[in-house]
Amino acid sequence: MSLIDWLVLSCTVTFIVGYGIWKTRGSKDIEGYLLGGNEAKWWTVGLSVMATQASAITFLSTPGQAYFDGMGFAQFYLMLPVALIIICITFIPLYYKMKVYTAYEFLENRFDLKTRTLTSGLFLLQRGLATGITIYAPAIILSSVMGWNLKLTVIIIGLISIVYTVSGGTKAVHVTHKHQMMVILASLVLIFFILLNYLTQDYTFSENLLIAKANNKLEVIDFTFDLSKRYNIWSSMAAVFLFLSYFGTDQSQVQRYISGKSIKESRLGLIMNGLFKVPLQLFILLLGVMVFLFYQVEQPPIFFNQQVIETVANSSYNNELEDLQEEYNTVLVDRTKANKALVTNHRANPDNTDQYRAAVHTLSLKEKDIRSQVKDLVLKVDNKLESNDKDYVFISFILNHLPKGLIGLLLAVIFFAAMSSTSSELNALASTTTVDIYQRHFKREASDIHYVKASQTFTAMWGIIAVLFASFGTLFENLIQFVNIVGSVFYGTILGIFLVAFYFKKIGGQAVFWAGVVSELIVIYIFWLDIVPFLWLNIIGVMLVIVISHVLQMGRPRVVASE
Repeated sequence: MSLIDWLVLSCTVTFIVGYGIWKTRGSKDIEGYLLGGNEAKWWTVGLSVMATQASAITFLSTPGQAYFDGMGFAQFYLMLPVALIIICITFIPLYYKMKVYTAYEFLENRFDLKTRTLTSGLFLLQRGLATGITIYAPAIILSSVMGWNLKLTVIIIGLISIVYTVSGGTKAVHVTHKHQMMVILASLVLIFFILLNYLTQDYTFSENLLIAKANNKLEVIDFTFDLSKRYNIWSSMAAVFLFLSYFGTDQSQVQRYISGKSIKESRLGLIMNGLFKVPLQLFILLLGVMVFLFYQVEQPPIFFNQQVIETVANSSYNNELEDLQEEYNTVLVDRTKANKALVTNHRANPDNTDQYRAAVHTLSLKEKDIRSQVKDLVLKVDNKLESNDKDYVFISFILNHLPKGLIGLLLAVIFFAAMSSTSSELNALASTTTVDIYQRHFKREASDIHYVKASQTFTAMWGIIAVLFASFGTLFENLIQFVNIVGSVFYGTILGIFLVAFYFKKIGGQAVFWAGVVSELIVIYIFWLDIVPFLWLNIIGVMLVIVISHVLQMGRPRVVASE
């Protein structure tokens, strides 16, 4: 990386983080620290909600997902607007009416203390794990491709997030999120036009899309009812429950919008996110497809994680790797000819290109098979090596093919994305620990200054835990999928408890508490057996809590929910 890239990276990160610390320093009361004084306007709420969800994993993993598997992952987000509308109608008014600091305060008023503690505990467990992942994911990829020390990279990302979150609390998170998202969105648009310029030198954009379609990269909707498939239109319906739980009951998101100036501002912020998130996700996936098309002209590496492939090259399996590389080069030459034949014949006769599309597709399968054999070699050398290189596609393109200066800006984007989600999660973990655990169980009466200092302490504590977890973590499939898997194991149970609270007034605290405990154990067991794709765990968890709580409530005195 050139000197100008280092300057752009360091100056961009220092300016925005420094501005956030300076602008929000010195919160003296707990409301100001945890809710930012309820000063956030709707666009700040919307950008902060989006920044919390759009972690570095999104920008590193999603293009790689599209590069290999096409745009089908977009189906995961199709029902997001529906979930956000439900939250705007049901969740937000209740949170504002009760003037809560966390979502879980509501459950004590509706049920009892142990139900509140159970639900907040489940949140702390899953979000604590996820925070480590949001630090570890970009750190391992950056350290691998840049040659940086992994633990040092983890510590830098974690430390910067801890410093400005401790300094200014929720308001600092909002201020930095707003500027971080602006830089992120502008950078993605810039990459789009750079890729567009690369792609249209030989073929038009529509002709490039013809090649992408022949490689099955543009299929967004899959109506096939197949429970073994993670992403189709049916699993997207199951994802509604994941979104309801994430945006409606996960404190990392709830804290973003209950700090709005009013119910109206919070609703507008969430609706903004619902309107922009699906197009944004499609756009990021399209960037992945465009990187794929770029590598139809430029020769792609046989394996994008160069550190791993060098390990294979220096092993006793080097001869096998060289044979596969030679076969791979032949396929790429044939692929270039097949692409040219497809475009040429499409120009002459658009209605008679089936055989040429089939030829392109056949070569795509051959390329996929060779890459699969390379992954097998990686595992033969050392089964602890990372054999999945999806998460290295986009960063590899950035480092090898973007102009100087822009590389530094894009690395800053990755840092921002990592810090934005990490700071939100640390802020939420500290809020929940302070309000739902510390204040409720250990220190019922204390000054605002005491609780602000406690929140700052818990922010630092969770940050240190996340850094330690990230320091000893390992990659798991595609990183963006891993985060959703972790959430799905817990979110269904949490959402089920909230839905019972909202809609089933006869159910009491004793019944819903034990329903939550039993349901979570069953969901973990189902996940362990790998019976269904992870998105279905959300709806299973919800239904288990509702059904079991009804069964347990039978024969008990009728409960009237507090208003």
